[in-house]
Amino acid sequence: MANISNIIEEFLLDLFADGDNVSISRNELADYFSCAPSQINYVLMTRFTPARGYVIESRRGGGGYITVTRLSDNRNKLLEELASLPVSSGMTHNTVVQVLCRLTDSGIIDKNTADLLSAVMSDKAIVAPTVSKNCIRAGMMRSLAAKLLKKEDKNNGRPENV
Repeated sequence: MANISNIIEEFLLDLFADGDNVSISRNELADYFSCAPSQINYVLMTRFTPARGYVIESRRGGGGYITVTRLSDNRNKLLEELASLPVSSGMTHNTVVQVLCRLTDSGIIDKNTADLLSAVMSDKAIVAPTVSKNCIRAGMMRSLAAKLLKKEDKNNGRPENV
């Protein structure tokens, strides 16, 4: 018998048949599977990561709705999706590292650049007592994606390794 995490993951993956975005209520999903909402969080945080091609937005209130977006494997589309991510939901340093790994695996940036960007976007590097570090990081990632997208467009779709 499959464990509950695998079953929840399969259920969520099936929801992507209709598109690249899935909005779910954590509590409703927990009720459906007769499990704790923390089990839903576990599946989302371990199986739907940016490194695996997913971005999660969480909205507070109203039953804890979560939107899971599947990122494209197409380089331009991947950069466009990253460039349009909402800054308000923020981005933890761990998420930044996973996105940078995805960009490295896609050949959009090299490992040295990813390491430098990770350092620049770390908690130690961002000194902002009145503004959310996660929102600053999300804005930085959007700007990076927009700049990389412009470089590819300038080179007629050919990547210019950064």
